[in-house]
Amino acid sequence: MSVGKVFLIPTVLHEEALETIPTYILDAVKDCQIFFVENEKTARRFLKKIWKEMVIDDYQWFAIHKAEEEVKQQFIQLLKQGKNIGIISEAGCPGVADPGQILVDTAQHIHATVKPLVGPSSILLALMASGMNGQNFQFIGYLPIDSLERKNAIKELENYSHKKNSTQIFIETPYRNNQLIKELLATCREETKLCIAVDITASSESIKTKTIKEWKTSVPDFHKRLAIFLLHSA
Repeated sequence: MSVGKVFLIPTVLHEEALETIPTYILDAVKDCQIFFVENEKTARRFLKKIWKEMVIDDYQWFAIHKAEEEVKQQFIQLLKQGKNIGIISEAGCPGVADPGQILVDTAQHIHATVKPLVGPSSILLALMASGMNGQNFQFIGYLPIDSLERKNAIKELENYSHKKNSTQIFIETPYRNNQLIKELLATCREETKLCIAVDITASSESIKTKTIKEWKTSVPDFHKRLAIFLLHSA
């Protein structure tokens, strides 16, 4: 029996933005018998929206949030049984700043076919709209929580950006957005550019690039909104 395939199924960044999901995603979903998902409730709701006739209980479901290592053996066993598996994260693309990477690594190890599918990625969409260097960039993930460590990290990112002409991309827990913005404005050079992209693909979307000096004249309030930050020092 041949090994099953793994489909990396993107989902929406915001529930209202169903149009950002290409129609060919449905074909991949119909090819799957099993789903490994970050959040089963959210994934089920998403799949029912793109395929109303789907009978949810006809499929096997495995949660991978903080449990990818624990389900690896089941994942391998099912693939070796020839089952096609879909991986879905909470928002955006699985394996990119979201769960899924461990399972994909496992699939590669047993030489299963991995099919990445096109969908919305807040990292790429923010970079595209920022006007910053898209030839040289790096995604950092979360900065340190400790205030002093975070300020030091910001200075390091700014210096690296200046030295390498590299866009630095990072995220924060929504309820700490305003504190991060405050520290960016207090730490970075005035000529450094900062892009703040909020609610990407939603009707409330805002993607603005300004210098630190310009941001200081009108400090935004993005408390508890989904945001991604990009920094570039020329």
